[in-house]
Amino acid sequence: MNSNLYVPAIIVVIIICLILAGIVASFFFVWLRAMLAKAPVSLFGDLVAMRLRKVPYALIVDARITAVKAGIELPVSDIEGHYLAGGNVVPTVQALIAAKKANIKLDWLRACAIDLATKGTGKSVVEAVRTSIDPKVIDCPNAEQGRVTIDGVAKDGIQVKVRARVTVRTNLDRFIGGAKEETIIARVGEGIVNTIGSAETYKAVLESPDTISKNVLARGLDVGSAFEILSIDIADVDVGENIGAKLQEAQAMANKSIAQAQAEIRRAAAVALEQEMKARVQEMQAKVVEAQAQVPLAMAEAFRQGNLGVMDYYRMQNVQADTDMRSTIAKPGDSKK
Repeated sequence: MNSNLYVPAIIVVIIICLILAGIVASFFFVWLRAMLAKAPVSLFGDLVAMRLRKVPYALIVDARITAVKAGIELPVSDIEGHYLAGGNVVPTVQALIAAKKANIKLDWLRACAIDLATKGTGKSVVEAVRTSIDPKVIDCPNAEQGRVTIDGVAKDGIQVKVRARVTVRTNLDRFIGGAKEETIIARVGEGIVNTIGSAETYKAVLESPDTISKNVLARGLDVGSAFEILSIDIADVDVGENIGAKLQEAQAMANKSIAQAQAEIRRAAAVALEQEMKARVQEMQAKVVEAQAQVPLAMAEAFRQGNLGVMDYYRMQNVQADTDMRSTIAKPGDSKK
């Protein structure tokens, strides 16, 4: 019975020893690789401690070896601290090496800050250093934003369409907190539109497109940005539409509509006044009819009171008949009544 228990115990001990041997071997080989590369690290003080902190010690050691081989002494604690801060260790070391080879002043802390600043933006610290070494060309405007030209209108009303290419170099001292490519594109576009708008005629822009570059560069567009503008080159200049004529046409149509509206107001007022006058005429005619209706009543009252005799009535009828006859003679065209 006892011999049967010894066998499983021995197997368990062997498995544990193999596991421990594997762990020790992994630490040993990493330690040995660092020693052979003349970038020594402490076996227990660095490797074991990083393993306990759940830090990929092999990645940290490889980054240190890369830096030391390039002549840059980086402590393991600094590399580990950048990793724990969420940085990309290997690209940061590569950027530091590239800056050193290009005689660009860049220390480890600034490289780490740039790497953390570019995290999640699609950029990297390596790209920032590479652009500082090899200038980058930015299309203005950016075709990915849906526009292919920057449009401006000269004083004569003719539209001018421009495409520019901006050559920039990264300014590492201003990279953190500095404006990026979108701001450069917006500033250059504003300068181009301003320059075209200041031209007396579109022909001046076509004859001397370099004036656009000079005026835009003189505005100091790289102030507060992460780049230094080296040059602005006009890639293409085209003539667009006659915006001035279209604006005049639109203004003429607007004036026409206003005049028509005012004329309609006056016509409506005249119609209303005419209807008012007709109503007044009808009112006056009604008063005349009313007054004429009072005459027979007054004559009857005069007969009753003895103020009017029969002969007086006949004489009045004769005078009225005589008056009608004279009116008929004076107006022969009105005899058919």
